[in-house]
Amino acid sequence: MNKHNMTTEKGIPSNSRVLMLFGQLEKLNRESMLVDPEIARQITAKVLHLIQTQEKTRKEIMSKASSGMEVILATLENTQDLQTILNILYILNELLTVGGGRRIGVFVSKGGTGILLQLVIRASKESPPSEEFMLQLHSVLAKVGPKDRKFGVKARLNGALNVTVNLLKQNLQNHKLLLPCLLVLQVYSSNTVNAVSLGKNGVVELMFRIIGPYSKKNTSLLKVSLDTLGALLKSKTNAQRAVVHVPVLLYIYQDWHRNDTRHRHILIRKGILGCLKNITNIKLGRKAFIDADGMRILYNTSNECLPVRTLDPLINTSSLIMRKCFPKNRLPLSTIKSVFHHQLLRVPAGGPVAQLYNQPLGVDDVVDESDNNEDAEAENDTENEVEEKYRHAGNDDVETDINKLRPKETHSRPFEELKIYERFFMELSEDFQVFNFDNPKRGVTATPAAPKSHRPIIVPTAQALPLKTPTAAPLQGECPHPAPVPALGLDTINITKDQDGCGDHTHSRSHPGAGLEQELVQGLERVALDGAGPQGGGGGVNKHNRQPPILAGAVAARLGGEGEEMSAEDWAEEEESDEGAVLHVPDTALLLPLHDPDLYMEMVKSTRSVPQFSEVAYPDYFGHVAPTSREHILERVYGVQRTKIFQDIERLIHPNDILDKVVYDLDIQSCTVVDGGESLKFNSQFESGNLRKAVQVRKFEYDLVLNSDINSNHYHQWFYFEVSGMRVGAPYRFNIINCEKSNSQFNYGMQVLMYSVQEAISGRPRWVRTGTDICYYKNHFSRSSIAAGGQKGKSYYTMTFSMTFNHKDDVCYFAYHYPYTYTTLKMHLQKLEALRTPQTYLREDVLCETLGGNSCPLLTITAMPESTSNDQICQFRNRPLVFLSSRVHPGETNASWVMKGTLEFLMGSSPLAHSLREAYIFKIVPMLNPDGVVNGNHRCSLSGEDLNRQWQNPSPELHPTIYHTKSLLQYLAAIQRAPLVFCDYHGHSRKKNVFMYGCSLKETVWETNISATSCELHEDLGYRTLPKILSQMAPAFSMASCSFVVERSKEATARVVVWREIGVQRSYTMESTLCGCDQGKYKGLQIGTRELEEMGAQFCVALLRLKRLTSPLKLRNHAHLLDVESDLMETRCKVSSSNPSTYLLEDEEASFMEEVDYSAESGDEPDTADNHLSESNNHRDSLT
Repeated sequence: MNKHNMTTEKGIPSNSRVLMLFGQLEKLNRESMLVDPEIARQITAKVLHLIQTQEKTRKEIMSKASSGMEVILATLENTQDLQTILNILYILNELLTVGGGRRIGVFVSKGGTGILLQLVIRASKESPPSEEFMLQLHSVLAKVGPKDRKFGVKARLNGALNVTVNLLKQNLQNHKLLLPCLLVLQVYSSNTVNAVSLGKNGVVELMFRIIGPYSKKNTSLLKVSLDTLGALLKSKTNAQRAVVHVPVLLYIYQDWHRNDTRHRHILIRKGILGCLKNITNIKLGRKAFIDADGMRILYNTSNECLPVRTLDPLINTSSLIMRKCFPKNRLPLSTIKSVFHHQLLRVPAGGPVAQLYNQPLGVDDVVDESDNNEDAEAENDTENEVEEKYRHAGNDDVETDINKLRPKETHSRPFEELKIYERFFMELSEDFQVFNFDNPKRGVTATPAAPKSHRPIIVPTAQALPLKTPTAAPLQGECPHPAPVPALGLDTINITKDQDGCGDHTHSRSHPGAGLEQELVQGLERVALDGAGPQGGGGGVNKHNRQPPILAGAVAARLGGEGEEMSAEDWAEEEESDEGAVLHVPDTALLLPLHDPDLYMEMVKSTRSVPQFSEVAYPDYFGHVAPTSREHILERVYGVQRTKIFQDIERLIHPNDILDKVVYDLDIQSCTVVDGGESLKFNSQFESGNLRKAVQVRKFEYDLVLNSDINSNHYHQWFYFEVSGMRVGAPYRFNIINCEKSNSQFNYGMQVLMYSVQEAISGRPRWVRTGTDICYYKNHFSRSSIAAGGQKGKSYYTMTFSMTFNHKDDVCYFAYHYPYTYTTLKMHLQKLEALRTPQTYLREDVLCETLGGNSCPLLTITAMPESTSNDQICQFRNRPLVFLSSRVHPGETNASWVMKGTLEFLMGSSPLAHSLREAYIFKIVPMLNPDGVVNGNHRCSLSGEDLNRQWQNPSPELHPTIYHTKSLLQYLAAIQRAPLVFCDYHGHSRKKNVFMYGCSLKETVWETNISATSCELHEDLGYRTLPKILSQMAPAFSMASCSFVVERSKEATARVVVWREIGVQRSYTMESTLCGCDQGKYKGLQIGTRELEEMGAQFCVALLRLKRLTSPLKLRNHAHLLDVESDLMETRCKVSSSNPSTYLLEDEEASFMEEVDYSAESGDEPDTADNHLSESNNHRDSLT
C-alpha cells in the first residue's frame, strides 16, 4: 500500500507494473542492498522483460514525470551483483537504442556517464573481467559517448582510456567484443588530448593490425576500425606515426576498389580515404603520398568511379586529397609587384605600401622559402575553444564602443581652412543678376565643350579584320537582325515595383500634362525604363559622313604617341594599299546618344596613365548597346569543378602533354611570340586593361595571370583583355590562376563578359555574358606570406571558363564586368552638357588633380530659378543638398553604370526630373579613383591603398580625391548645410541584388553585449526610409540584404565617417551585384547595364518620394507605406534568432549538389560525403 501511495503522489499511474517494480528497487537502494541480491536480480529481470515486450513501458520510464532513470542508475551504482548489473546494462541498451538523442540526453544529465566509467574501472580490477559484462558496458558507452560533449575528458580523468585499450589488445580475435570497444575508442579519440595519449599507447599501430585487404567477412568491424583510425589521425602527432603506412593504405584502397565491383562497401572505401586525408594534412604525409604514387592511384580510381553517381563521395574525397598533395607551384612571375610603378613623393609611415617600399632587394616575394603547412609538434587540450569561437564569431567585427557610434560634436578643422572650398558652392550665393533668363541657350557650365576630331582614328589590335561589305555594317542607321534596343529613356519613368516574372520590360511614358501628385501617389505600381528611343535634340551628332577607321595590321598602331596625326594623303594611301583593313563602324550615335567615337578619341588624349597607354580598345571606341534578350544566371553543371581539377592533376601525371609556352608577357614587352598561328594572341595595353601574362599549357588551354594594383602586391580580381587569332569551334579553356578571394559569384551563375568586334561591325556592338563550365576553386599555386598579409601556407584560386568562338579572324575582349573607363566618363559628361536644357543648372568643376595627373570632376546639378526675384533666389539657395559619389574601387564598374543612370535622369527633360532638380541641389563626384580606373587596378589608387579606408584621416598628398571630397562635406557641415542624403555607389562581388549599408547606433548595439539605457539608444529611424522606398519601387533592390550595423573594419569608410563626423543620418553605401538577382522581377537573371542604369534612375525617384514623404504635411498620408518601426523590429527578431550579425543576412548562397571546396586550407575541409555538400564557406565581403 505504501508503494502504491508513493507512485500516486508522483503523478504516475498506480496500475503501472514497471513503476511498482521501480518502487521495490528504490526500497532496496535505501536498504543499501543488504538484502539477498537475488531479489534485485528478479526485479531487474522483470523490468527488462517488460521493456523488451512493451513499447509503452519504455515511454513510461523515460517520461518527464518518471523517476525510473534515477532508480536504475542508483541501483547500478550501489549493487555489486554481476547479474543485476548485466540486467541493468541490458535495460539501458534497450532504452537508449531508440528514442534518439533525447533519451541519451536525459541519461547524461542524470550522471549516467560517470557511473558507467566507474564500472569500467571496477571491472578492470577483476581478473579476468567478465566478457559479457565488458561487452554490454562498452555497448552502452558507445551509444552515450557521442552525445556527451565532456565524454573524452571524463574518460581521461577517470582512467578508462587505458582499460579500453588493454581490453582491445587482449581481444583482437574476439570480434564480438572488439566492435563496441572500437566504437568507444572512436569517441575517446574525438578529444585531441585523448588522441595523442592513445597514439603514445600504440593504438595507431594496433589499428593497422585490424584493417586489411578486401574480404567479405567482418565488414562492419573493418568499417568501425577505419573510422576509429580516422579519428585518431586527426591528431598531427598520430598522423606522423602513420606516415609509414601510407603505401599500405593505398594498396588496401586499390584492392577494395578492384574487388568491390557491386559497390556494396562504399563506406569502407570512404573510411580508407578518410585516413589518407588526415595523414596528408601534414607535410610528411603529403610527401609519402607522392612517393607512393598516390596521385596516379587516386586519379585512375576516381576516373573509373565517374560513371557511377553513387560513388561521388569517393571521387570528392579523392579530389580533395590530390589537391592537397599536388606540389605547390610558383606563379610564373619573377615578382608579384605590379609591372608598372608610380613613385610616390611621400611614402606612408606604415602599412603594406611602406613594407613594399622597404622590401630589401633580392627578396623573393612570389613564394616562401618553406611550405608552412607543417605540423605543430605540441598539441593542447582546446576542447573549450571551439565553443568559445562559435559564441563570439559573429560579433567580433561589430563596434562595441558607444562613443565611436555617436556623432562627433566638434569639427576637426577650423573654418578658415575650409573657406577655400566656398568656390565649389557658388550656387549657395548665386544671385543670377547677370543671367539672361530670356535667352534659352544660356545656362551654367564650367567646362566648355571639347572640339570634335575629324581625323581618321587608328584603333589597334593584334590582327586585321577582313573586309566587310557595306551591307554588313549599318552605316546609315540600317539595322540588321536583330533590331538594336532603343536608347534608354532614363528621364521618363513611372513609379512602382513590378512583381511580375522574368519577362521583358514593359515601358510606359509619363504624360507631361499629368500632375506630379498623381504620378507619385496614384501611380505607385512600377518603375521601368522608357524604351521609346532617344530623346530628341541635344545629344545626337550626325556622323553618317564620318570616315571609317583603319585597323592596324599585325603590329598595333600607336595613337598620338609622337604627337603625329595621319594626313589626308596618308589616309587615302592606306586605304588603297590595304583595303582588307577597312573597318565599317556602326553608327552608334543613333543607338547611344551619349556615345561619340570621335569625341572619345579626342578625350583619350588627355587621359594620363602610368604605362602611357597609346591604344584604344574596340569596345570603348564602339560603345555598348544593351542586348535585347535577358541573360539568365548560368545553371551550374554538376561535377564541373572536379572535372576541371582532374584536368589540372593531369598536368602532374602526364607532364609531357604540357606545352608551358609563354604567349604574352607584360614583364618582357619587347618579346614577340612567333608561333605560326598555333597560339592565341593577347593584349591588355589599353585603358583599364589588366592581364599580365598568358601561358599556353595545352593546345586550347591558357593560364592567365593578372597584374597587381600599382604600388601593391595583391588585389587580383579585375580583368580586361583582348584575344585574337582564334579557331572557330575550338573548345578553349581560360584559367585565371592568381585570384585571391575564397569564393566568388562565378560559383553561383555569374558569367564573364565578352565583346566581339565581328558582332560589333555587324550592327551588334555589345558586351554579352558568355562562357561555360565556369567555376572558382583553390589551386596549387603558392601564395607568399608577403602577398597574404603575413599568413603562410596560403594558395591562390582559379577562375576558369570555357569558350567556343563563332567567327574566324575575330577580335574579342573579355572583362570581369562591363567596362567603364575614365575617358568614357569624360565623354559622357561632355555629351550630358550638350543635353542640358535652359531650365537645368549644371556646373562641372575640377575638384582636384590625382596623383597620376588626371582631373577629378565635381558636378553640381539643380533647377534654375524661374526668375531673379528674392523668393525664387532664396528657394534656390536653400534647397537641401544630396551628395553622391562613385567608383572609389576601380574594379566595381557597375557603380559607374548606376551613376550614369542617375546622371542621365537628372539631366532629363521629364516632369519628374525637373521636380527632382527643383527639390535638391546635387553635388556629385562620379569617379573618386580615376587613376585606379585608368591603370586597370581593382581596388587601390596609385598610392597602393584602398581609398575607401582613408576617410578618417586622408592625406592631401596621397589621397587627394578623398581629402578634398571630405573637405567639401566638412565645409557644408561648418555652414550648417550638411547633406540630407549621402550615398556612395559600389559593387558587391559576393552577393546578389542591389542593397544598402547604412549606420544605426541602435541596431549596432543590438548586435553586441553592450548594456545601454534607452536614452542612450534614442535614434530617429529615418535612416531606413530611403532603402524602404527603394524596396517598394526597384525590382533589383532587396531590403533583406540591407544592413545598418557599424563594424570596426568599416569605420574609415565613407558612409561611417560621413555619418559620424559630418552628422548625416542618411549616409549610405549602395551596393550593386556583379552577378544578378534572386528575388523580384529580375529573379534568375544576370544584371546588365540596362538594369544598372535603371537602378540609378530609380534612386532619383526614391529621393523625390523621400522629399514628399518626409514633408510634415504629407507624412501622415503615407505613413502606411513606411512602417519603419515595425519593419525594424521584424528584422531584429529575425536576426537575433538566427544570425549574430545583420551584416550576414542573405549572404549565404544555396548549396550545390556536389562537394565544392572554395576556402578551406589543408586539413580543415568539411567532410560531406554522406550529404553531397554542406553549404560553402562563403565569407562576408563588403566592398564598401
